[in-house]
Amino acid sequence: MSPELRLAYAFAVALLYGLFCLWIARRHKMRKQQGVSLQNGSEDASLLVAYASQSGFAEYLAGRTAESLSAAGRTVTLLPLEQVHADTLATFERALFIVSTTGEGDAPTHAFRFVSKVMSASADFSRLRYGVLALGDRSYANFCAFGRQLDDWLRAAKATPLFERIEVDNGADASIAAWKEQLTRLGASENVAISDGPQFAPWVLAERTLLNPGSIGGPAYLVRLRASSPDLAWEAGDIAEIELPGHAPEASGHPPHRSYSIASLPADGMLDLIVRQVRHEEGQLGAGSGWLTHHAPVGGTVPLRIRRNSSFHPQEALRPLILIGNGTGLAGLRAHLKAQAASGEARNWLIFGERNRAHDFFLREELEAWQASGVLERLDLAFSRDQEARVYVQHRLLEARDSVAEWVSRGAAIYVCGSAEGMAGDVHAALADILGDAQLAQLTEDGLYRRDVY
Repeated sequence: MSPELRLAYAFAVALLYGLFCLWIARRHKMRKQQGVSLQNGSEDASLLVAYASQSGFAEYLAGRTAESLSAAGRTVTLLPLEQVHADTLATFERALFIVSTTGEGDAPTHAFRFVSKVMSASADFSRLRYGVLALGDRSYANFCAFGRQLDDWLRAAKATPLFERIEVDNGADASIAAWKEQLTRLGASENVAISDGPQFAPWVLAERTLLNPGSIGGPAYLVRLRASSPDLAWEAGDIAEIELPGHAPEASGHPPHRSYSIASLPADGMLDLIVRQVRHEEGQLGAGSGWLTHHAPVGGTVPLRIRRNSSFHPQEALRPLILIGNGTGLAGLRAHLKAQAASGEARNWLIFGERNRAHDFFLREELEAWQASGVLERLDLAFSRDQEARVYVQHRLLEARDSVAEWVSRGAAIYVCGSAEGMAGDVHAALADILGDAQLAQLTEDGLYRRDVY
């Protein structure tokens, strides 16, 4: 074979291989956009399991629900709610919805497109039979509001309930058991556990550091835990759940655990949390925060599990980030900064708020070092008690409105982490004032505006 022919042959092989890789990548992308189909050789009509998850709980339950039905021979399509269209619902005869409520009775952020475009239009789903598992927390005024809204909308569209809506108060075991009972009636396998989460594993409490000595607010600690198994992994945005001592459900039936935003990456070798110590009016410490910040001995073990929280995960492609939060909300934002630094993306802007600079500048040396090294292109701080007029993160946003608009025009995504009461709503209002409702809605629909608020 002549050199010219060998070169042409090699070029043709490389071209075909490139086309093959392109086809594989496109196929993977299409499958990701279309959701997951779980099949087990059944001829039954496909059943839709759709979820709207704010902290990963609904996503986890939806996955287990789909697995239990698939294990029994059903063909199941598992989709996040933003990928469900009116036409999608029209193709199914049965659908199960597992949805959380966040903020002031709102749908989870990633479900914005479904709420604004699908639920806002009239529809006829008279051939659809459905069930709703609504997740909420009775300590908030609008308990399970989105689940109730979804149920009402489906009924108005002439869909028929398979059973009455099941409402779950903060993971209460009895409600999860009622859901499992309904799944069994639908033919789901009883061999797949439907619980509030995976098993806990022992982690070593390696370090505990007070971050705000002398603060007028509650003590806040950096708590560092080391895994007993080296193969555990998580992403920025994921949640750590701590099992409380005693292992018995609380009197209300709630599982004995508490959730915290993870402040580190697996590459750090530690799972970091930023925990505010809660002390009740009667003087006793909060069950979760008291255990992590006071009672649990350094060097002892803490039962922990990781919950995937895809609605607050990093963007698929590198882009600038505007990170906004207050107090212990710095935890979730810190993990994203670490991910950005690891990927070499330096276009990061942190807006952080606390009480006093002298006492409450959490992780000051680290943040200032990131600023000096270029990981943080911009750092704006709002210490509310350092002046007569209270200054919060939303005020810093409004002061920098032109810069916010410019960063967004350059493709920046916005991540908010911290207090749902006050901060999150005020930040949302400030962003709407700066960008306009339409642009903020589009950012939400595109997954460029994400929130982890509690």
